[in-house]
Amino acid sequence: MTTLRLVWTEMRERPGQLLTSFVSITLAISVIVGIKTVAHFSEKAVARQLDELGANVLILPKGVSVTDYYTADVHGEEMPEDYVDRITTSALQGVDNLSPKLTAPMQMRGHRVLLTGILPKNEFASKPLWAKAGGIFTRPEGCGTVSPLLASLTGDGQSRAAVRRAVVEALGDEEVLIGSDIAAELDLQVGDELSLQGHAFTVRRLLPETGTVDDDRVFAHLHTVQRMLGKPGRINGIEMVGCCREISKGLITGLNQLLPDARVVTIKQIVTTQSKTNSLMEKLSLIFLVIIVVVGGGGIANYTQSNVQQRLKEIGTLMAMGMPAATILAVFLCKALFVGVAGAVVGYVTGTALAVVLGPQLAQVSVLPMASWLGWSLLLSVGISILASLVPAARAARLDPVIALREL
Repeated sequence: MTTLRLVWTEMRERPGQLLTSFVSITLAISVIVGIKTVAHFSEKAVARQLDELGANVLILPKGVSVTDYYTADVHGEEMPEDYVDRITTSALQGVDNLSPKLTAPMQMRGHRVLLTGILPKNEFASKPLWAKAGGIFTRPEGCGTVSPLLASLTGDGQSRAAVRRAVVEALGDEEVLIGSDIAAELDLQVGDELSLQGHAFTVRRLLPETGTVDDDRVFAHLHTVQRMLGKPGRINGIEMVGCCREISKGLITGLNQLLPDARVVTIKQIVTTQSKTNSLMEKLSLIFLVIIVVVGGGGIANYTQSNVQQRLKEIGTLMAMGMPAATILAVFLCKALFVGVAGAVVGYVTGTALAVVLGPQLAQVSVLPMASWLGWSLLLSVGISILASLVPAARAARLDPVIALREL
């Protein structure tokens, strides 16, 4: 009789205990897959919302406070533009959407405006050192925003943040972007010509209302503004979106060490929001992982031990007939493998279905299936099943057939 036939006969004749073990491991995998899937998309949704709020890290000249930056916005102190080089070529992890700026007050059509020089995305791509750094415009793994597919499903594809980022892909030397408040106040339209300090510009785009200081700015190319002000290579602030997970791991400390003559501050409320959300999801996942090990593993171990005890006579007979101990061990481990694989597949499907259905209700986010969790489910479920069955299976393989037959 082959090993596989023995396994099949055993499962067919004693389905009750097998079903109990299967249900326990399936429920455990369902819960962990559901929690992790919802957590994944919840973190991405939080990250997207934080993107809309803007930068969560500011790099300012040493004597400038956050209040100075956001109220007056023109503080007179500056720092070298090569700070950008230092950041982009460093080994720091979690730097995203870096934006150096130089701001100065200007008169435009009789109104006082704030002219802010920015670097569009194509400027970063044109510099080998900056482009080589990677990740400046791509959120690091684990801190991603909602995928394009999910954004299209949830209607977030045209969010204000996405529009703001899209319009600074490229910016000509004689082009400007106009904040919504300034555009309304001066009745400006796309294509209008205007003059700033004797320099002619064309309005390339009117920015959507954001509810931030950006609504009161006129944006031009950083290097154009530097030439206008006679301040080549100078900036007065760097706004940065940093991965909140990396911020909590020491990104700010790394930036302070890299730029000892600058002031690095975080927008604490934004960072704390994502950090607390991510921490809660991780704790929930850990709790349910422990439940899997205790409930699922304990149930399978109890089933295998009970099965060994019930089959002492059969085991003794087979071993007396010359069946190797390795075959006895293989029979019990094959059953554990079957339970693990079946529980992983059914648990993954069930957990994913629950996440997709309940995710929008529980976490107010749209959830999509994650194929990667099928592999993790198989690894976790099979691993627990095999390990839980190993001790009682090894005990069965070491039985003395004479003693086993005598006990019955």
